[in-house]
Amino acid sequence: MTGHTVGIVGAGAVGQTVAALLVGEPWCNRLLITSRTAENSAGLVAGLVADLDDMAHVVHADTRARAATVAELDQADAVVICPRATFANTATRNVRMAGLDANAPLIAELGRKLSGYTRPVVMVTNPVDVLSRLLATISGAPTYGIGSATDTARYRAALAAHHRVPVSAVDGYVIGEHGDGAVICASTTTVHGAPCTVPLELIRAELADRPRRINAGIGRTRHGPAAAVLSALRKLLDVEDGTDVLSVNRGGVWLGIRLHIRAGRPTVQPLTLDPHETAGLLTARTKLQAAYSQISHYEQGARTCL
Repeated sequence: MTGHTVGIVGAGAVGQTVAALLVGEPWCNRLLITSRTAENSAGLVAGLVADLDDMAHVVHADTRARAATVAELDQADAVVICPRATFANTATRNVRMAGLDANAPLIAELGRKLSGYTRPVVMVTNPVDVLSRLLATISGAPTYGIGSATDTARYRAALAAHHRVPVSAVDGYVIGEHGDGAVICASTTTVHGAPCTVPLELIRAELADRPRRINAGIGRTRHGPAAAVLSALRKLLDVEDGTDVLSVNRGGVWLGIRLHIRAGRPTVQPLTLDPHETAGLLTARTKLQAAYSQISHYEQGARTCL
């Protein structure tokens, strides 16, 4: 298998976890890691690179990491975007959307620097659906947000616990917005291949509370989103075929949708929705469009700088 190079922008909690997971992947030969600021690159990224080098030697992995500039990411087969601007998130509702104003200029600047990049970009930074659209619009790169993949994993885990079955027995999806507008596709969910009851209020409460518990305990979600990145990269880089739920362009709005990815090429596999789910998806779409209109002025700024 030909070794791949993966670029990572952001050396915080998620970036560090993504990098550590990739060191254990036999298909990943090289990591190019950069931070959003030059001063961080000198210390944070250098420290991370040294730590990853130790890890690779201990586990006898061939993957090697090095500090890089954003300009050098044109050498990468895929780029992961996971920086976070410095801001205090005090929101109790629409928590992920609260980072829009702070993170949008950061992502817009990265979009300008990645202009012309043609390989897969995996977006982690929240609000992931809106910022996936911003980066894709400015850079032109094929961009995939991982929010709904994490939501889907949490949904399956919560439903499996409710029905007291293994998670592998549950087949069900969460699409739309990664946030309060997530659409639980209960009407097509199955357990052991058969239709099942989905206690929507209970499941919604768990999906909302789970990230709060994680944040309260360790400061920020990291391992779940990092695993979602790894799952997406394996498919987008043609390491394996499979189905994932990623945020992509659907009629001009980026939102979570089921994709089948074969030979690195994604194909939309739309789910059959009941009227309630269809209405929820339309509501999520309207919300994401309205959120993007708040930051669409960055498109104009980008074009004047190219």
